[in-house]
Amino acid sequence: MKNIKSKRLRSFFYFLTIIGPGLITVNAGNDAGGIATYASVGASYGYKMLWGLLLITFSLAVVQEMNARMAVVTGKGLSDLIREKFGVKWTFFAMLVLLAANFGVILGDFAGIAASMELFGVSKYISVPIVSVAIWFLVTKGSYNRVEKIFMLFTFVFFSYIISAFLVKPDWGEVFRSMASPSISLETGFLLTFIGMIGTTITPYMQFYLQSAIVDKNLNIDEYKYEKLDVYIGAFWGDAVSFFIIVSTAATLYKAGIDISSAKDAAIALKPLAGQYAYILFGAGLFGASVLAASVIPLSTSYAICEAFGWESGVDRKYHEAPAFFAIYTGIIIAGAALILLPGLSLIKIILVTQQIAGILSPIILTFMIILVNDKNIMGKYVNSKTQNVVSIATVAFIVVLSLILFVSPFLF
Repeated sequence: MKNIKSKRLRSFFYFLTIIGPGLITVNAGNDAGGIATYASVGASYGYKMLWGLLLITFSLAVVQEMNARMAVVTGKGLSDLIREKFGVKWTFFAMLVLLAANFGVILGDFAGIAASMELFGVSKYISVPIVSVAIWFLVTKGSYNRVEKIFMLFTFVFFSYIISAFLVKPDWGEVFRSMASPSISLETGFLLTFIGMIGTTITPYMQFYLQSAIVDKNLNIDEYKYEKLDVYIGAFWGDAVSFFIIVSTAATLYKAGIDISSAKDAAIALKPLAGQYAYILFGAGLFGASVLAASVIPLSTSYAICEAFGWESGVDRKYHEAPAFFAIYTGIIIAGAALILLPGLSLIKIILVTQQIAGILSPIILTFMIILVNDKNIMGKYVNSKTQNVVSIATVAFIVVLSLILFVSPFLF
């Protein structure tokens, strides 16, 4: 009995050394654009989309597990595998899709840093440069283990949204009834918002970052069961945060008939309805989420591009060992921060539209993944099970059908 307890304790502590990539990846998806999207879901449609979030959570868990499995089996990132399987032209196409999906997301994260600090009276001309330099220094001057630990610390800020949801005192009976009662509208605004919710939950950057992070951490097939648990915990924790953001705004802004266009608007609107503490928690959560995503998404882009073209990459490498990797990361940080500092530039529409674009484009990346993870020459005995294929293919089909309805509905209704 004592040996069993000792073995379980050792396994638990070993798991703590493995956990990170899955949790960080999904939480980075709850960035400024994600928070704005979830807040808009609650403010505009109340609890009507919660059933969709529940289904997306299971899809996300399956998709992230596929990524983790490919990483530990092959020891390669997703871009690397796409290039080897499909060739340079398809890899270039995949990189264009990734850049299109990431472009507005990166801008949105720096906008989130600016907006969250402005809630507390700090000008963006102070907050954005300071945070940008700190992010750059963290990644370019640190080891992977140190960077991961700091990213993990930022995941704790998401507790603020859980606390906020309880502060506004929603009708939990109504919340859970809505989750169990699917409803959908063919109205364009509803479909766009729903696709945006998918786009910020299962977004292309996640697939590239997660796989590269696992490879960078040097995890192998012997550690697969621990990493699988990491991605499952990450998926359910990340979407639990999304759930509480929707509940917070549905219970207050939707009932008060207040429309919002950003996470900053949501925080300001919550102040008279839910009190000072909800306002502070929402603002603090926005800052922490934006900093985490502003670090992870440029890193994901750098990993993907370098892998795609066979360039050296990795946080543990020195600048002279991976010059392209660090140059791309630095360039993205500078470009994102500089655009936010332009006077009179409103990025709210760009942020929300890019979440929708990410939703529409994600089936392309997921299709590459499904083909790769079912290739026995690549995965051997670790190919997808029938259940995993059903869930992943159904996810792709669902997003494609919604996108087609979105484009066709103006001509039919």
